[in-house]
Amino acid sequence: MTTVVVGAGIIGTAIAYDLQKRGRQVVLMDRDGPGKGASYGNMASIAVTEFMPASRPSVWKQIPGWMLDPEGPVRVRPGYMPKLVPWFLRFIAASRPSKLRALEAQGAALCARALGDTLDLLRETGLSDQISEQGCLSLYTGEAEFKADRDHIEILERFGFPHEVIGRKAIKALEPELSERIGMAVLFPQNRSLKDPYGLVLALAQRFVGLGGRIETGEVTGFTRSEGIREVVLKDGRRLPAEEVVICAGAFSAKLAAALGEPIPLETERGYHTQIMAPGISMRHSIIWPAKAFMVTPTAGGIRVGGTVEMAGLEAPPDYRRSKITVKRAQEALPNLRCEHFTEWMGHRPALPDTVPILSASARTKGVFYATGHGHLGLTYAATTARLMGDLIMGVKPPVDLTPYRVNRF
Repeated sequence: MTTVVVGAGIIGTAIAYDLQKRGRQVVLMDRDGPGKGASYGNMASIAVTEFMPASRPSVWKQIPGWMLDPEGPVRVRPGYMPKLVPWFLRFIAASRPSKLRALEAQGAALCARALGDTLDLLRETGLSDQISEQGCLSLYTGEAEFKADRDHIEILERFGFPHEVIGRKAIKALEPELSERIGMAVLFPQNRSLKDPYGLVLALAQRFVGLGGRIETGEVTGFTRSEGIREVVLKDGRRLPAEEVVICAGAFSAKLAAALGEPIPLETERGYHTQIMAPGISMRHSIIWPAKAFMVTPTAGGIRVGGTVEMAGLEAPPDYRRSKITVKRAQEALPNLRCEHFTEWMGHRPALPDTVPILSASARTKGVFYATGHGHLGLTYAATTARLMGDLIMGVKPPVDLTPYRVNRF
């Protein structure tokens, strides 16, 4: 049976590897090749503590203030605002207390598996050296900032995710370069970092090919169907026979779902990073500063700074002022950080209004499956998604009930 996986980021590549291993004949299709999209520039974190919905009141109540601040962590380009209204109404609907509790549980169910599944995949593919042993530090200047983030910590406590509150002396011992302003931190030991997330996708793609899988480059524009899926249609006129199709093209999945008559409310949260190759400091842990809304990770041979969100669609050119803002904020936490020999990058995170991904068979077309909408957690969820989608596609009962992640839940 031929399965075409559309999208060769970390999600699609992991799914293709899993299905090829299970005996499917898989074609991995991408318009740019493996790992060139959001997987190229993510923050390299297995962020198991970051599953809570973005629609919780402590977040969305800050959005108007953030949007009025030209250096705020969230920006919506004015011309794009009207297109966002339907998505934003669903976002607000996801903030009801009963809905929030359900969404928290759905995210926690995936994140509870994430590190273990990732370690299993790395061991199986001989890539265990690609993950760090250190966790992540969440930073606070003092009690006021810590209390403002208390709902995050309470959710982790409710679901049993390990964490440790530490003071200034312990912070200094773990990361000497951190500013004296940082008076408290929470250590998340399971939030491990990848040494090179783009390199990981390439290595996993090589393992997939080594099992007999095939990689094709081309842009998918449509499909042919009868009782089920029959072909994948490419922009250059090629047609690939397919008895199964898995759509995992990140923020571009919405167009493909619409072509199948199955629209999904998927937006792009445009994210920026700055990769600094001569930072003048060394770090062991990744860090986040919730009050400043940025992250810093030692990865890809240097230090990567990111964390901003921009809503402007798939076509607008990058605004690299967003990168410079996060570097400036990072230097507040790391006063000796130099920004030399650096590159700036922008990519498209696939964002659903309820923050929970779609892991589902199509509700309309036999043989079509979706694995998209992972938001900020594509790398975190990749190995778990591959395991769950592999089970679903092969007709094996997955270890997680996938009903809440269905494509037609909206």
